Amino acid sequence: MEFVAALFEYRFLQFAVAASLLASISCGMVGTYVVVKRMGYLAGGIAHTVLGGIGVALFAGYPAMLGALVAAIVTALILGCVRLYWREQEDLLIGALWAVGMAVGVIFIAKTPGYQVDLMTYLFGNILLVSSAQLWLMLGLNVFLVVIILLYFKHFEAIAFDEEFARLRGSPVTALYLLLLCLIAVSVVLLVRIVGLILVIALLTLPAAIARQYVYNVAHMMVLSTGATAVFCLAGLALAYGPDLPAGATIVLVAAAAYLVSTVVAKWRAGF
Repeated sequence: MEFVAALFEYRFLQFAVAASLLASISCGMVGTYVVVKRMGYLAGGIAHTVLGGIGVALFAGYPAMLGALVAAIVTALILGCVRLYWREQEDLLIGALWAVGMAVGVIFIAKTPGYQVDLMTYLFGNILLVSSAQLWLMLGLNVFLVVIILLYFKHFEAIAFDEEFARLRGSPVTALYLLLLCLIAVSVVLLVRIVGLILVIALLTLPAAIARQYVYNVAHMMVLSTGATAVFCLAGLALAYGPDLPAGATIVLVAAAAYLVSTVVAKWRAGF
């Protein structure tokens, strides 16, 4: 109740709720493909290289989110090409890019003149510092995600379950796969302010994993996952507000607890 009362009084909480709802859309839609196609580790590689883009952008005087978006998309395309043409080295390259991206970001942020950026903000998120400009950027990225997914929904569904079948049907599998990775990259950037780079994979996968335990249709999974993400974000914000806990970490713990309970319930139902 304290959180609800504060929500009508403080603008930063209203922005935080708006950011949560916008992030839920990308989590629900793109996270479904990540879970179905088992791309969690690859998405993690994309997420951790984002810090390098943020560091370079801040050092050069550009917006951090622009650097994050460029780094995420470039990394997604690199990893996509590696998986398609050099798959035996995929794990090695993901681990290397993961480490190099983090290291580059730390170095450039440390050498950025003037105000020293708090690394914790990017590593673990700070949804309470979301600005109106960032909300508009999130809205624009969400519109892009929704439009692309609606346009290529059947194609994405085909390559998520059976790439060979999609290829036989004449779908441009390579181009669609790279496009899907770019959508994951955009989703990662959307979640940076919510839970940070370290925890982004949890929020991108846990709600979709819960949805998969109850529905088997991709569209239904997206709807359920989007709703679950919104609930987790709002519950995490409410729980973190009173005791002044880190909001991003609290949101992830709420999602993890829900996944644990859901898994137990699903296993119990399967036994009858």
